[in-house]
This record gives sequence, structure tokens and C-alpha cells, in this order.
Amino acid sequence: MKPYKFKIAGLLVFLLMFSCSYSQPRVQGNTDIHLPRIIPSIVVEDNAGNNNAASEIKAADSGDIKCPGADGCNKKNISNDALSIPEQNRANIQITSSVDDAGPAKEAIEDVVDNLEEVATEEEMLDTALDFVNASQEFWADGNLEKAIETLDRAYELVLSVDTESRPDLIQQQDDLRFMTAKRILEIYASRYKAVNGNHLEIPLIMNEHVQMEIKSFQGYERQFFIESYKRSGLYIDKIRASLRDAGLPEELAWMPHIESWFKVKALSPARALGIWQFIPSTGYKFGLKRDTWIDERMDPEKATAAAIAYLKELHQMFGDWTTVLAAYNCGEGAVLRKIRNQKINYLDNFWDLYSQLPRETARYVPRFLATLHIMKDPEKYGFTFDEIDQPVSYETVSIEKQVHLKTVAESLGITLEELTALNPELRLQVTPPTRYSLKIPAGKNEAFLACKDTMQEWASSKNDIMLSSSAYVYHRVRSGETLAAIARKYHTSPQKIANANNLNRKYFIRAGQKLKIPLRGSSGDNTYTAKASVPSNGKYLVKRGDTLWLIARKFNTDTRTLQQINNLRSTNLKAGQVLLVTE
Repeated sequence: MKPYKFKIAGLLVFLLMFSCSYSQPRVQGNTDIHLPRIIPSIVVEDNAGNNNAASEIKAADSGDIKCPGADGCNKKNISNDALSIPEQNRANIQITSSVDDAGPAKEAIEDVVDNLEEVATEEEMLDTALDFVNASQEFWADGNLEKAIETLDRAYELVLSVDTESRPDLIQQQDDLRFMTAKRILEIYASRYKAVNGNHLEIPLIMNEHVQMEIKSFQGYERQFFIESYKRSGLYIDKIRASLRDAGLPEELAWMPHIESWFKVKALSPARALGIWQFIPSTGYKFGLKRDTWIDERMDPEKATAAAIAYLKELHQMFGDWTTVLAAYNCGEGAVLRKIRNQKINYLDNFWDLYSQLPRETARYVPRFLATLHIMKDPEKYGFTFDEIDQPVSYETVSIEKQVHLKTVAESLGITLEELTALNPELRLQVTPPTRYSLKIPAGKNEAFLACKDTMQEWASSKNDIMLSSSAYVYHRVRSGETLAAIARKYHTSPQKIANANNLNRKYFIRAGQKLKIPLRGSSGDNTYTAKASVPSNGKYLVKRGDTLWLIARKFNTDTRTLQQINNLRSTNLKAGQVLLVTE
């Protein structure tokens, strides 16, 4: 693989141009971009052509550069030293670099485009994207902004097409290049349009026809969902607000989970977004959410909130406008950037110019969020009365070093399995992982836990047990004209399984707006802990409807091959009423 070869000299030019000409307030703070250590040389000349004494700046991986004066620069990650130049001497700034191998020249970019189909590996795709980024630098320097943006757009598409699920070692490299490309696009647009100054640390409480339409929706068929979500919000809202406040972000963002998931910790979308903040696996991984056989931290409200705050801060640093940030959180910054480029609008001034060009779900997302803020600010004005709200549960954390099922822990502590599961929603199988784990238990139960910790029965793991995930559901909102059969086909399941999961009658009656729980393929749909059954005295078992050979084998602590042999079965197919020997 070719070395990760970002060219810092070009980036310095762009950041200086952007900082000193763009007067809109920006979110302050460092943005870590992992770059090789390159030592550029910055030559500053005054009106007389003399070199300024502060002409050498050494740049490492990150740092600050400051341009004082009325048109001063914003904080940028350029060098570890501050460049202080008197205003009268800032007549001419030239930046040169000793970096060699600056990538393909702009006249060769078409050759790169023509040979895209030859890119085979994930590494080559990232290297090719990097070549596009380098070529865009020369297009921009020549004033060909359209070509520069087109080249960056191609780079961004290549970066997003890299499959990091199969190559997790490329995640950091992909993320750095994605952020670099998106930031470059924004800087080019900032050089074309003059932004309007404003307070970008607040969310404007806008009221327009789009917001009014969503308010009516919440007052109508979504009213009960809205009220139930508000009730659930009490479990998390105070901690979310405190975390946002500590991070310097608007506290109103605490209502985003209301739009994302109705504050349901196990809400799972068809796109595999999970938890109250609806992270897809790759984005969750990027912001530190662990996901393995035993744990999925996207379902932990506190950890997911920390990840969401990190993501929102990055998006705000990228866009500088909260309504645009909300749209990008919903559909991804790439989609928003493409719409901005195609419309050639100053998105920083008016998000609503972009509204009609966004995907329908994303277009509704921002007005739904604003509608929620209006209602929460004055519930009675919009016909809502919130009498009940769930209270957060006090808990303490204990350490456990062995695998134990939550049912075992709950019985030892004298609490219900539901109480313990609610405190530890990130446990995918209701079983602690094989390594040391910090388990949440109700406050006041620490002594009881320590007293029975060593005698708790250890969970006996098996490959078959691991296959049974209790959270393998997705939720679907019924649209007008949909049938249960059509919904079942969409999710590759059966109408019967959907009916069973939702307690539907035999006629399978459903209505528009109804929310259905859809069991995914491979899910048992059973959230209960299954104990091993004792073998009947006669050694026989009557097959019931829904039984499979594997479930029967698991129930009686044997395996399917043994059951097939002692019953002379040629296949694993069974029928209700059939009698099986379960012991030799």
C-alpha cells in the first residue's frame, strides 16, 4: 500500500485563504486529522520585500495558527507555534514546501478518471481518492472551482465506497480522508459565497408551513406515540441535557432521540440503525461504540449520547449551522454536501433553500425536530397535557469476571429480570461477556451482590445459544394500502411470524400508521431464559407446533445428530404430534 500522503502545503494555503477572508463565527476547537509529519516552510514578506522574523513555522500533526487584526483568522490545526504578523507587514504571504511527490498534476486527472474501473482493492480506492484530492488543489489554485469540486466529489464517492466492515484496519484512514475531502469542499464554497454572521450556538425556533404540518401530525395520528415518548424521555433527558451542556452544545438537542427512536433503547431501523440515537454500526464504531457478540453499546443510552455529541460537534464544525447539522445527522454529510453543490446555494444562510432537494425522510426530519421544540416549549398551546413522566432509576456499578445470565443475577438480588435488563440494555443476549464487565444494579443492592457473587451459577455458553439474540426485531410503520403479506416479503419473513410478534388476530387486520414489530430471520422471537428440561421417565417427547429438532435437542441437552440416529430420521423435518425418543 502506498504511504498515506496528504500534502500539508496545499492545505495550509486553503486554510489561510478560508480563515482570513471568511468572517463568519466558527466553532472553536481542534480537529484531529491524522497526517504524516511534514515540515513546510512559510515565508512572510513585508511591503519592502524583507523576510519577517517569524518566517519559519514547523507543523506537526496538529496545532494552531493565528492571524491578528480586524480580519483575523479563526483557530486552525496548522502548526504548534503562533504566527504573529503585524498588520502593516501582512502585505504578502507566500507558502512553500519542501515536500516532494505532490501527486498527479491537474492535466493528468482525466487519466485517473478513465482508469477508475481498474481500481480493485480497498487500499487502491483510498489512494485513488487521495490523488483526486491532490489534483483538486491545483484546479482551485487556478480558479477552476467547478473542476475542483467535481474532482473532490469523485474522491468523496470513492472514500464512501470503501468497505471497512471487512477491513476495520482502514477505518481511521477512510475517516481522515472523508473529513479532509468534505472540509475542502466546504472551504471552496466559503470562498464563493459571503456568509451571514449569526449566533451558531443556538437553534433558531423557526415556524413555517413545514413545521406546522409536522405539529398537526403530532396532534393527530402520532399523538399517542408522542405522549408515550415524552413519558419515556424522563429516564434519560436530564443526563442528556447535562452532557450537552458540558460539551457546550444547545440543550435542545436532547430531544433528537424523540425524533430518532421515540426514546426506545432497542429501536432498530431497516437500515440497521440502533438505539435511542440510531447509530448504524460503522458510525457507532467510529465514535467509540463497542459492538461484538455480547455487547452493542449503541443500546446504552449514556455511551450512545457521548458518541452522538462527538458526531454533532464534528458536523457543526463542518457545516456551522444547526439545521444543516440535523439534516446531515439523519442522512449523512455526503448527501447534504452533494445537494449543496448541485443547487449552488449558500446553505449557511438558509437551510430551507435546500429543504425540497433532500430525501423525504431527511426533509421531514428538521421540521419534525423544530415542531417538537415548539410543543415542548408550550404544550398547552398545542393541546398537550403531560401528566406522567418516567423517573430515572438510581443504580450502582459492580464488577463481574464470569459469564452469568441476567436472570441468575436478578433472582439472587430479589429483583425482576426486566429491572436488570433495563439497566443493562447493551447486553445482546442478557448474558455478561467472558471478560471483566461493569454491571449496573439497582442502588442499595451492592452488598447483596457481593454476598452471592461467588456462588452465582456460571452461564454455559454454546454456539447455538449465541445465535439466539433477544433484540432481533425491526419496527415498521404501516403505510396506506400495505398488507401484512407485502410487509412480510419486504423483511423476508412470514405474515404468521409478524402476527405472532404483534398479537394480531387471525384476520391479520392492520391499519395505516400502525407500528409493527418485525422479527428478523434467525430470531427466535423469545426473550425468556430457557432452562434445560428433564428427560421424561419414558424417554419420549411429543412434538408440538413450532418445535424444531434443534430446539428439542437444546431442551434436553443433546444434539440433532443423536436425535436423528436414535429415531432413524433421514432429515430434520418434524410434524406436530410426532413422538421422538430423546434418550437412548
